[in-house]
Amino acid sequence: MGPRILEKMKDNIFISIITPTYNRADELIHLLRSISEQTYHLGKIECIISDDGSDDDTETIVKEWQGKSFFDIIYLTQENKGPGAARNHGLEKSSGDLILFIDSDCEAHPKWIETIVNSYKDNDFDACGGPDGSKGDFTVLQKAIDFSMTSFFTTGGMRGHSEKMIAKFYPRTHNMGITRSIYEAIGGFGDLRHGQDIEYSNRIHRSGAKVCFIKDALVYHRRRTSLKQFTKQVINWGIARVNLGKIDLNMLELVHFLPSIVCLFSMIIISFTLYIEWTLQEILSIFFIPLATISLFGVVGRRDPKLFPFLLVVIPVQIIGYGVGFLYAFFRRFIFGKSEIVGFKKSYYK
Repeated sequence: MGPRILEKMKDNIFISIITPTYNRADELIHLLRSISEQTYHLGKIECIISDDGSDDDTETIVKEWQGKSFFDIIYLTQENKGPGAARNHGLEKSSGDLILFIDSDCEAHPKWIETIVNSYKDNDFDACGGPDGSKGDFTVLQKAIDFSMTSFFTTGGMRGHSEKMIAKFYPRTHNMGITRSIYEAIGGFGDLRHGQDIEYSNRIHRSGAKVCFIKDALVYHRRRTSLKQFTKQVINWGIARVNLGKIDLNMLELVHFLPSIVCLFSMIIISFTLYIEWTLQEILSIFFIPLATISLFGVVGRRDPKLFPFLLVVIPVQIIGYGVGFLYAFFRRFIFGKSEIVGFKKSYYK
C-alpha cells in the first residue's frame, strides 16, 4: 500500500505504529492489547512488529493477534541486527501518514493516538514525542526506576517527562512520531547500537523541522526488572551520549556532564573526609540527606511509601552508572581519540 495523501481531518489520517522486538513475547501481549483499546479509529491503524531475530514465542503471539484484532498487524522478521535496523525495516514497509514508534516493553494510554493526531491538527508538527510513566501493576522496582528516569531532579527533564527542560528535547522511540514527509526527507535510523533515536531526532532538528512535545501523549514503560539490567542500561546510555557528541557536539550539553561531575565530586569528598578522619556515618550523611530528600519527593509524588528504600538504591545506580560510562567513553574518545564504543552489546534487549 503506497503512502496516502495527508489530510488534516482527524478521521482521514492513517497511522503506522512501528515496534522493534527481540524475545519479548509476553510484553508484546500488553502492547497489542493497549493498541486494541485505542479510542482512535482502529481501521486507520497498522501495527508493524519488526522482529529482530527472536527465538521465543513472538511469532506465535503476533499471529494469534492477527487473527482477532480490528487493526492491521504486519509481522516482519530479520536476523539480529539491532533495534535501529528493525525500525528501518518497519519504515520501509509502512504506509501511514503519521508514523509512530513505541517499544515492545511499553503500553499506550487509550488516547495515545487520538492525542497525537489532535496535536498534529492543531500544531502541524513534523515530529513529536511524549512522556512515559508507570502503571499500578508494575513492580515496586519498576516504579522506582520510572521515577528516577523521569524526575526533573534526576534528569533535568531531558527525557521528555516535563515541559520544564534544561536541555533540548529529543523525541525517543519509546514514544515518538514523525510525518511521512520527514521520513522521506531524512531517511531512516543510523547504525549506532545505542542512542540511535537521539541521533535520528538530531537530524530532524537539523533539517529545520518543527518538533513538538505532547505532554498528554502518554505511554507506560515496563522498565528493567533487575538492578543488574538497569545498571548495564545506564552505563550504555553514558557511553552512547559520548558517541553522540562525537557525531555532533550539539548533542552534548552541560546537563549530560552532571552525573560524571557528581561522581568526581563524590570521590573528592570521600578522599577529603578520609584525610581528616571523619567517621563512616559522617561521610554517608553528606550523601544521604540530598538522596533521601529526592526519594521523599518520589514517595509523595507517587503516593507510595514502598518506593523509598528502592529509590535510595536506584537513584545512585542511575547517576553512578551513567557517570562512569560517560567518563570512560569521554576519555577514550575525546582524550585518546579511540573509535566508537559499543557498551553491553549482547544485553541490549535484556
